[in-house]
Amino acid sequence: MSIGHTLLGLLESGPRHGYDLKRAFDEKFGHDKPLHYGQVYSTMSRLLKNGLVEVDGIEAGGGPERKRYAITEAGVTDVQRWLATPEKPEPYLQSTLYTKVVLALLTGRDAAELLDVQRAEHLRLMRILTDRKRKGDLADQLICDHALFHLEADLRWLELAAARLGRLAQEVRPA
Repeated sequence: MSIGHTLLGLLESGPRHGYDLKRAFDEKFGHDKPLHYGQVYSTMSRLLKNGLVEVDGIEAGGGPERKRYAITEAGVTDVQRWLATPEKPEPYLQSTLYTKVVLALLTGRDAAELLDVQRAEHLRLMRILTDRKRKGDLADQLICDHALFHLEADLRWLELAAARLGRLAQEVRPA
């Protein structure tokens, strides 16, 4: 996820302080990985330097000064370009899971057990996500569905790999 573009998009509704940006980000996108304040302020500093935001005001208070940021026209254009650019699909051609299976076979370890343990971990996470989806709002349901569909694809691959372990072992082990 592009944190810079996400913060820019949040600024399109109006100027905000760094604290407000962090809170809005965490509420909409950071359920599982909230932003650190330092990440917000370093990103805002970079966006300011690149002319994508400007300081709309500075408020003095009991603590440090609070800058209020506003998006510039260049920032709006940048967000529009980012939103219009399709994400590159992840082909997973060099997945860690595949690497582990092949290495288990190459080193004489039990690749079937590795696949069984991985299947159990996928199913555990699917139960957690299904429960979260059941209790969540529409946004949470959609992000859980996205994750669940990827986990289902992984499970199909785990089954296929288990069915082909014998042939794979013959192909990857040195003669």
